[in-house]
Amino acid sequence: MTSDRPAYAWRAVGAVVAVQAAVLLVLAPRYGPHRDELYFVSAGQRLAWGYPDQPSFTPFLARLATEIAPHHLLVLRLPSILAVVGIVLLAVQYARLLGAGRAGQVLTAVVVAASAVLMALGHLLSTATFDTFFWTAILVLATQAVLDDRPRLWLVAGVVAGIGLNNKHAVVFLLLGILVACALDRELRPQLRTRWPWLAGLIALVMWVPNLWWQADHGWPVFDLAADIRDEYGGLGGRLALIGEAAIIFSPVIFFVWAYGLVKLLRQPDWRRARLPALVFLVVLVLFLVVGGKGYYLAGAIVPLVAAGCTSLAAGRSVGRLVTYGAVLALSAAFAWPALTPVLPASAYAGSFWQSMDDNQPETIGWPEYTAQVRDVVRTLPPTTVVFTGNYGEAGAFEWYDVGAPVYSGHNGWRNWGPPPESASPVVVVYYQDPSDLFTGCQRAATLHNDVGIDNEEEGHGVWVCDGPIGGWSKAWSRLVHYDA
Repeated sequence: MTSDRPAYAWRAVGAVVAVQAAVLLVLAPRYGPHRDELYFVSAGQRLAWGYPDQPSFTPFLARLATEIAPHHLLVLRLPSILAVVGIVLLAVQYARLLGAGRAGQVLTAVVVAASAVLMALGHLLSTATFDTFFWTAILVLATQAVLDDRPRLWLVAGVVAGIGLNNKHAVVFLLLGILVACALDRELRPQLRTRWPWLAGLIALVMWVPNLWWQADHGWPVFDLAADIRDEYGGLGGRLALIGEAAIIFSPVIFFVWAYGLVKLLRQPDWRRARLPALVFLVVLVLFLVVGGKGYYLAGAIVPLVAAGCTSLAAGRSVGRLVTYGAVLALSAAFAWPALTPVLPASAYAGSFWQSMDDNQPETIGWPEYTAQVRDVVRTLPPTTVVFTGNYGEAGAFEWYDVGAPVYSGHNGWRNWGPPPESASPVVVVYYQDPSDLFTGCQRAATLHNDVGIDNEEEGHGVWVCDGPIGGWSKAWSRLVHYDA
């Protein structure tokens, strides 16, 4: 019961999250914006209830950041830093619900805060950052509603879910996981005989309606993107990759902690009423294995399992042993930090083995050089020139750094922001191959290259000057647009 529950170790946990936030604040301005961040900023300048690949929440935050301080990385990334601090605090609250005292709470805070995935999520403005926060919050709120017999907490969880659905559609899988878990478990099944979980679901649905309306009005592009993810991450290879990624995203060593927490939640009798996150994790894992998905989709479901594992590890252990546990687990995650965050100088990172560990951080390097190279081409052309890119990262970068001409792209949300006027000519095409099958009169004018030799998606792309699209912009636009997850 709540009266027997250990107090929240605010001072010690606060010190941990203060260090976490300080490190992320120092790292925030380093390197440059990620391709997805550039896309969110561009989307935020064209606010809508939805976009083909995500709802409106993260672009809205990007718009707020741009209004406060245009093109300022620290301001842009501050919401993500606050979100991961929130995830740590929620993890500690779940540990407290399991009976963790000060030692277990601090161990939970250290391990979750230092984990590779939280450092990565806290460094970039991304839908995944807030998705992880919303998943964790919903699971902790629902668990506390059951444990403390506080059914109105289900309504709070419903509001959080409604916001989460306006950030990323994957929250649907979490809600389905909660429903299945409650239906299958006899300790949780009575919850479904009350009105509270159903009211929570109704609240979430009502809050999601504007985005659903946008999707319906635009032909449900979310299903096209889901099919793309299924094609890329389906099959045996994709399923093994999902499991492998989920196992290592906190760190390969922390995997054993949350696997231990999963087992304890399923087997320990006095945790039966608190095991909703364990059941949800198993249900959602099966769902993603069936429909296709990426390992980091499960991060929010794993956070409570880490807390459970740390609570069990801390029980009855000496202070010295807990310090050792915390240090080993934190260091096991810190080893991957240079692959996920700009700990190293860009030149040192480019020549290190960390570059090959993850394909996200290379996409934060080289944008000023790439833009300058395209701008040099634009300067030689008449005022009616437009720029067309093959992906949303390039398009967003050319807006962020001002390439000197209107920018268009057919990739995902950018497809709805075109085509250019019929009179727009010539066109500078930035593409991974010769675009002569799409445009007329193309001559290669430059090749994108960054100063540190980082091997990212843009390196080596051609810059062509073309007369225009074959058949004109309006007729060619359907051939120039594409969805790609």
